[in-house]
Amino acid sequence: MEGVIRVLMSKPGADGHWRGSVTVSSAMRDAGMEVIFGGFQSIEEIVETAIQEDVNVIGVSIHSMAHMAYAKELMDLLDEKGVKDEFIVVFGGVIPEEDVPKLKSLGVMGVYGPGTHTAVIVNDIKEAFAAKAAT
Repeated sequence: MEGVIRVLMSKPGADGHWRGSVTVSSAMRDAGMEVIFGGFQSIEEIVETAIQEDVNVIGVSIHSMAHMAYAKELMDLLDEKGVKDEFIVVFGGVIPEEDVPKLKSLGVMGVYGPGTHTAVIVNDIKEAFAAKAAT
């Protein structure tokens, strides 16, 4: 893995909270990442777009409290297609602290709530990308 980090940023379902995903997408773009903004997509569309666009990172923004169901569906579908290890997956939104370890056990690399500084998200993604490239 080398070159520009490519990120797909999407929102499963149709909740109207979009500002966080736009803010984080802008920060990633400003940090030199290439961001594909998927907007509102189903889990199937997110996976297909990630594969088609050959992204390194799948970013999921969610505020509907369905994060566990969406994460399980996403990770299961990536596994079913044999591409689970090809992506760094991050989730953002209003996610209870007690759910963070559960999300990480599913394979989600990072979980970011409101107030997380965008530099933290960018740095975490860069570190995960570098670690993946080193393997």
